[in-house]
Amino acid sequence: MSKTKRIYMDHTAGKPVDPHVMEAMMLYMKSLYGNPSSVHSFGQEARQAIEEARTKIAELINAERKESIIFTSGATESNNMAIKGVTYRNKDRGTHIITSSIEHMSVLNPCKFLMTKGFKVTFLPVDQYGFVNLRSLEKELTSETILVSIMYANGEIGTIQPVKKISQIVHGKNAYLHVDAATANGQVPIDVDNEGIDLLTISSNDMYGPKGVGALYIRKGTRLKPSIHGGGQERGLRSGTENLPGIVGFGKAAEIAKKEMPTESGRLKTLRDKLIKGLLDNIPRSFLNGHPTKRLPNNAAVRYSFIEGESILLDLDLKGVAASSGSACTAKTLEPSHALRAIGLKHEEAHGSLLFTLGKQNTEGEVDYAIRIMPDIVKRLREMSPLTPKELKE
Repeated sequence: MSKTKRIYMDHTAGKPVDPHVMEAMMLYMKSLYGNPSSVHSFGQEARQAIEEARTKIAELINAERKESIIFTSGATESNNMAIKGVTYRNKDRGTHIITSSIEHMSVLNPCKFLMTKGFKVTFLPVDQYGFVNLRSLEKELTSETILVSIMYANGEIGTIQPVKKISQIVHGKNAYLHVDAATANGQVPIDVDNEGIDLLTISSNDMYGPKGVGALYIRKGTRLKPSIHGGGQERGLRSGTENLPGIVGFGKAAEIAKKEMPTESGRLKTLRDKLIKGLLDNIPRSFLNGHPTKRLPNNAAVRYSFIEGESILLDLDLKGVAASSGSACTAKTLEPSHALRAIGLKHEEAHGSLLFTLGKQNTEGEVDYAIRIMPDIVKRLREMSPLTPKELKE
């Protein structure tokens, strides 16, 4: 393999923009640049493009109507809009929120913020695979519970939650269910109607669309307080001139995902399983994070005893492979991932974790290369570590 070859296996942190998406966006940066709120033909062309994108995204998740899709700046804003919007609008019904201990920080931090405003938050435990404890959920639900926020799948360990079962429990207590599907949308089929989801967060960049745009699905009848006040765009819930090129790209990405998902997810699952097997079988004291089968098709999360994931990442990068040690949103802190600690890993085990997430451009040859170089990297680092047992250094 050429020294200049670079292999990207960090698709949870960010995906490249699909060329067809980029092509669709360029028209709305060069020629069709009208403001969607303007009444002239330039504005109406822009408005039509936005509504077409809204329709494509609604179709991807089987939303009952396109008006259920509200465009935002990304998954973080969508999560904040859902959690704060529902709780503030419905606090006359109750002040209790339930979420899980492995949620993204854009869910956990809004919940912690609301605790300072008089709301009570319950953080549900998960098992060793990352599944929410359904008995705990049922036990914690009360007449005061107005919102439950559980992610569709965790990007760090790949585990996919039993969303339909969760929704049945939540609706049994007349609470709303919000699902953060940022890492799952475009990878696995999501049906908000069949799965009983009231609010769904989706992200453009997580399915090969542009960064800086996302959406929140809101089921008809779900009441929210507006997050941004202004000219009344997006049904008055999120005012401000719409990101026209971004929304068009988002819509195109949704259209492509709906068409390609069955084939591409199957291809990625095959590569994922080969990568996991290769990363574990040839290296002693190596382990899988997350559930072995009920996981995202592109997610290979592993851990190695006695060494740190960050050191492995540096060696991998020198050999042309980009991976990660957890969520990119928490990469600046030296603390181990809260998600990995929540599934029961010790501090040193969490620090020894590594995450490979595959994408469209990854090939079997690239997977073989990653498998081939990993044993020597781990062996070298273990020889340097004072924690490594003598038998592993021989």
